[in-house]
Amino acid sequence: MDSKAFQNSPNGKLVPTRIDLVPYLAFVPNPLPPTIEASWRLSNLTSQADRALSELAGIGRNLPNPNLLIRPFMQREAVLSSMIEGTQTEMADLLAYQLREAPLPGFEDAHASEADNREVLNYVHSLEYGIKVVKEREIDEALLLELHRQLLDGVRGNYATPGRMREEQNYIGRSRNPEEASYVPPPVIEMRWCMNDLIHYLNSKDDYPPLIRLAMVHYQFEAVHPFRDGNGRIGRLLISLLLSRWGLMPSPLLYLSAYFEATRQQYYELLLGISQRGEWQAWLEYFLRGVEEQATDALKRGKELMDLREEWRARLGERRVSKTAERLCDLLFEIPIVTIPEVQKRLGYKDYNSAKKAVQQLVTEGILSQSSPGDYERSFKAPRILEIVT
Repeated sequence: MDSKAFQNSPNGKLVPTRIDLVPYLAFVPNPLPPTIEASWRLSNLTSQADRALSELAGIGRNLPNPNLLIRPFMQREAVLSSMIEGTQTEMADLLAYQLREAPLPGFEDAHASEADNREVLNYVHSLEYGIKVVKEREIDEALLLELHRQLLDGVRGNYATPGRMREEQNYIGRSRNPEEASYVPPPVIEMRWCMNDLIHYLNSKDDYPPLIRLAMVHYQFEAVHPFRDGNGRIGRLLISLLLSRWGLMPSPLLYLSAYFEATRQQYYELLLGISQRGEWQAWLEYFLRGVEEQATDALKRGKELMDLREEWRARLGERRVSKTAERLCDLLFEIPIVTIPEVQKRLGYKDYNSAKKAVQQLVTEGILSQSSPGDYERSFKAPRILEIVT
């Protein structure tokens, strides 16, 4: 790490540390909140982001079945957040894999490895669990550790003590040489102090707007880097949990990983700019633009999904298909790739033939298409849903 770039930082200090017994310097960020100078630009961006967020929250409140959007949006976030960390799983890979945690017929040649698929599925489980529990409890150290344990269970990074904060110095860089690190986070003792301060801050209140506070918390978590592995994913997951916990997004429909992935270099440079030069203004503006952009994008996708649902329901009503086919139509918005046994299980039918007939009716209507040849263990997908959520 270029310690000279950090030595005059107004946002923290350098302290001595050791990596493999070799002395280095690490950066310890100041506790939140920093002093942010008010500006018309920041105020305007905050208002625009708040407005977009409110519109998205409105569509979530008016859904007859929130899972029509919640589930696909969660899955998309899991794919994109994990992609930032190098996984190759795409939406169709995840949807096919999560049905039985093994390749489905028609998806055996997908380019994502089983390890990548499992990693993304772990993210889905962690996100679902976190969103559920923050409705009833504060976000504390125990919850973060549980989310980390679930995230790294049985996947790469499993070596990195899942469910425990690091007990050694880590660093961020493209090589294994600490000399070439772009950033060295706080040593273990200081990291513990920083995490205590951060957890206290996110469970308290101050005069800053919630979205500004959210941007601050995200920087702080990434700067502290409390785990050996999984910091980026837990940090992005924490955004979703705080949106829910703070009442900004009652239904979990907003996620920022697509924005961070599309602007990855800028994302890292702005985080580093806070640590090196205390450049909070640029980071806050970037974060607020991301909230507005992703809320607008989610609103567009949500409306497209709801319009598609109404189109299909109207068509099926005219065709007088079975009630099972109508129920399957709604189920596809949660799981756009299905097998007949999965349809039978999800819809609670003892009769395999009823599920098979429903699938065949939706194939006839062009809603489903068969993904694998033959008759045994066939899989089916809803291409128009996949097109919207991918």
